This record gives sequence, C-alpha cells and structure tokens, in this order.
Amino acid sequence: MSSEFLAEHIASLKPSGIRKFFDLASEMDNVVSLGVGEPDFITPWNVIEASYHSLEQGYTAYTANAGLIELRQEISKYLYETFSINYQPETQILVTVGAGQAIDLALRSILNPGEEVIIVEPCFVSYGPAVSLAGGVPIFVSATAENEFKIMAEQIEAAITSRTKAIMICSPNNPTGTVLNKEDLTAIAAVVKQHQLIVLSDEIYAELAYDEKVTSIASLDGMEPYSIVISGFSKSFAMTGWRLGYVAAPAELIEAMTKIHQYTIMSAPTMAQHGALEALRNGNKSVIEMRESYCQRRNFVVNELNAMGLTCHLPGGAFYVFPSIKSTGLSSEAFAEKLLKEQQVAVVPGQVFGNSGEGYIRCSYAASIKQLKEAMTRMERFVSNYLA
Repeated sequence: MSSEFLAEHIASLKPSGIRKFFDLASEMDNVVSLGVGEPDFITPWNVIEASYHSLEQGYTAYTANAGLIELRQEISKYLYETFSINYQPETQILVTVGAGQAIDLALRSILNPGEEVIIVEPCFVSYGPAVSLAGGVPIFVSATAENEFKIMAEQIEAAITSRTKAIMICSPNNPTGTVLNKEDLTAIAAVVKQHQLIVLSDEIYAELAYDEKVTSIASLDGMEPYSIVISGFSKSFAMTGWRLGYVAAPAELIEAMTKIHQYTIMSAPTMAQHGALEALRNGNKSVIEMRESYCQRRNFVVNELNAMGLTCHLPGGAFYVFPSIKSTGLSSEAFAEKLLKEQQVAVVPGQVFGNSGEGYIRCSYAASIKQLKEAMTRMERFVSNYLA
C-alpha cells in the first residue's frame, strides 16, 4: 500500500550500483576491498584537535548560511593561490554538506524542467540521478580508453542541442583517474563560450594529482562567468565522514544556491567547518604525505594489473585505476561477482559508471600496500583461469 504514495520519478530511480557490492562484501569473511572510494588515512590530528577545540570554546550554534566567513576567506585564498581563480568570499563561495550537496544545489539552481546536461562518462554514479532529480535530462557522452578516457571537445559539441544548459566534468576523474590538462580544457572552454553554456567542474580530487598540476577550467581566460567549481575536504584531507564541501561560482548563482541551502540545510556542521579551517591553514604537509603514498600505490597496482593481462592506463590523479577486463570474456558485473565469491576481492563493475564503463572495473588503491599485494595475488589467480 505505501508504495502507492511514492513519487514516480523516485520509484523509478535505481539504487547505487556501488552499494550492491559493498553489501555483498560485508556479508563475507576475509574480503580485501578495493571498492571503497575514500582515503584509508584518518583525518590529520591537527584538524581533529581544531574541531575539539571549537566545541570546548562553545562554537555549537549555526554559522552563517554560507558558512564561516573565515573559512570562506581561506577557501578563496586557496583557490587563488592554487588555481589562480579569484572568488570573493562574501558573495561567490558557499560551504555545503559535502561536494554532493554542492552538485545538487548547482543543478537545482540552473535547470528548468527538461533542460539537458551533458555528462562526460565514465562518471560518478550520482551525476545522472542528480540531474534527473533537479528536473533536467542527463545526456551522456563517452570518453574512451583509446584516448585514456579524455573527452574530446568535438564530442561535447556534437551532443549539444537547443535544450542543452550545462556540461559536467570531473578532473581528476572518478572512476578512471584521468586528468584533463590545460590544452584539453581550453578546447572544452571554447565550446562552452561559443554555445553560452555552464560547466560544472567537480574538482574534489584536485589535490591528488601525481604527474602534473591540475588546471581548473574556471582559471582559463574568460571562463569564470561560465564556471561552477565544486570541491571539498573529503578526499585531500581524509575528511569523508565530516561531510564538508563548497561551491564557487558567479555571485548570482551562489545567491540562488544559498536560498535552497537556507530552506533545506540551514548551514553546514559548525565543528566540521572549524576543522576545515585548520586543514586549509596548516594541513598541506599531510596532503603531500598522502599524495606521495597514493602515487607509490598507483604505480604498484598499475604494473601488477598489466602484468597479469588486464590492460590498465596510468591514471594521473584520484585513487582509482580502471583496467580493462575484456580479455577474460566476462562482463564487468560478472567479473566483479565472481572475483568476490571466488577470491574475496571486492571491486566495482565499470558499467555502474555508465555504458562506456562496460568491460572495465574500478579498483581503489586507497588501501595499505599489504592489502594491495594480497588483492593483486588473488586477482592474478582469478584472472589466470579466464585468460586464453
């Protein structure tokens, strides 16, 4: 009876494909998980202490809707010093409950019913549903392994219609780890400006780039008015459970997002904001240490996967690899299910990240070297049974 009360667009919404494998793994013993998309480090101690101290000082009330002004000032400073983009803390930055809320606010602020958002895939599982929930229509454009999963500007242009409102990109990318360089983004920016679109740039992994510094599309000449920059503290500062993100955009868009934020959230958690303030002021050493560790793990995992016959490009950032499993003759879902049941290794099938992810799996290397070595040993044993 209660199902009759469900809204149709919610009843038809598919659950996250990632969670399915987490749930299966949780019911098994001796599982090595390469599925979790979060750091295996704990939050740096100075950040934890700053949060404790804020509680001791009695900072337990709401902050301003947009977030602590001191935090917004530090975010503004960080964006300028790191990416050369100049966002005013008073009017162009909003602190959110994770980057996920920032994406939701951005989409709900810009979309009219039926307007289209071009989404570069493989992509994080929430992008398409977030567009749909905001009343928009997701249009997926596939990056390919032949180009190391970099999207071409001409592919985006070919997908533009009279209903296109925005483009969503993520660099470094989840699930592929691909980083779009300045040349790649300049070509995309030209399309954005020509067609007067908005680009939502998810830069949550920007601090986890290994071979070259990340470029923000908002930093390119003339792109600030067309850009919505989304980021947060979860990945670079190992603060996933703190649920703190932010969005930087033109003042008119931030004003619209803040209105939704006021009515639905009020403000992001106060003690988390104090922790984030400390992270930006004094957390760079921890970020560097984590990044160096991830880089070592990346190199190990990529070498092992290629050696066992699963072709894998070297990702430029994030903490994921996206190897091809086509040589086994298995679908990505069958591969993941069999690997979990036969060798107790949890990975995520590529097809949950879009149709172009079929034939691949996502493995997170945010695990200890000991765990990664064990996982690679088990995977090699598994793969040897299927390769011709």
